[in-house]
Amino acid sequence: QVQLVESGGGLVQPGGSLRLSCVASGFAFSSHAMSWYRQAPGKERELVASITSTGGTTNYADSVKGRFTISRDNAKNTAYLQMNSLKSEDTAVYYCKAQWLVYYWGQGTQVTVSS
Repeated sequence: QVQLVESGGGLVQPGGSLRLSCVASGFAFSSHAMSWYRQAPGKERELVASITSTGGTTNYADSVKGRFTISRDNAKNTAYLQMNSLKSEDTAVYYCKAQWLVYYWGQGTQVTVSS
């Protein structure tokens, strides 16, 4: 059974940090590129960051460059999103996605940035 389980979301003040995790099971994690998306209320889901299967290449949305870092540990079947200098506009549900021949989504974790 394929599963992607996100965790690490929560309420944080502006300027704070959070680290999201996405634990994968049921498929060959190390063969899949991983991405983090987010969806704010009333908005479309948008790509935040992606990383290749080996971790050799990463890409970021302009809105998070220099603040967010995507990484992965293939030995632990886990992808991460380190989020620093958080802003209110980062508030959204964050989803991880695994993609190779097909793609899989996690259920999402809420991130709320508010004072």
